[in-house]
Amino acid sequence: MDLLTYFILTLVFSTLFAMGGVGSAIALVSVFPMVGMASEMARAVGLFINMTSTISASMMNMRRGEITLRFALPLVLSILLSTPLGAFLSADVPAYALKWILIGFLLLSAALLLRPSRLQRFTFARLWVLYIICGSVGFISGMLGVGGGSLIIPLLILFGFEPKQAAYTVSFVIPFSSLGGFLTYLHFVDMHWQLLAVVTIAAFVGGIIGNNMMHETLSQQQVKVLVACVLILLAFKLVFMQLLLF
Repeated sequence: MDLLTYFILTLVFSTLFAMGGVGSAIALVSVFPMVGMASEMARAVGLFINMTSTISASMMNMRRGEITLRFALPLVLSILLSTPLGAFLSADVPAYALKWILIGFLLLSAALLLRPSRLQRFTFARLWVLYIICGSVGFISGMLGVGGGSLIIPLLILFGFEPKQAAYTVSFVIPFSSLGGFLTYLHFVDMHWQLLAVVTIAAFVGGIIGNNMMHETLSQQQVKVLVACVLILLAFKLVFMQLLLF
């Protein structure tokens, strides 16, 4: 494997997606197979990258006092239970089906990010909604190896939660779900540990750089549009590759 290529790809995408408060796995599980990595390996590595890049961002957000634990802990619980289940069942789903599900996941995430936010703000009176949203997203993201933050954030924004605050909170949640999914994938993936070490370093550095840029230089609308555009480009690239197989 060309470790330098994987390092650069991970650094670039982790920095970009950390600006939106989400892990880069949703992009990297599409990009890594394009440069020769097996799909199952890409899903496992992608989850670990998500965990690493969002841990660095979460540490910084906690230090700034920008994490609301009353809001974050229900997300942690529901997604921690559902993500390993999705990862375990992914072995029984055909590869072509997973790719089309991923394409739909990318486009739905982008559409939700680009939709105007509702004016009202989220209240804690409906915590059960959080369990349903994160449990469902956790299951799908575990199956796809994408972490789930890119879909949870736009859903929270639709509930009226302020975009940057939603990004801060989800960056705290994703390490828990990603670790559970990664450990599940280890049961049926022959992990390349040197590769994992290289992309882990790149993801950690990218998470710090991207989080600083989000906090200090980008507006909320810029964050949403930037991430949405990348997701759309990746979705169309995957559609093109799938059509070539017919």
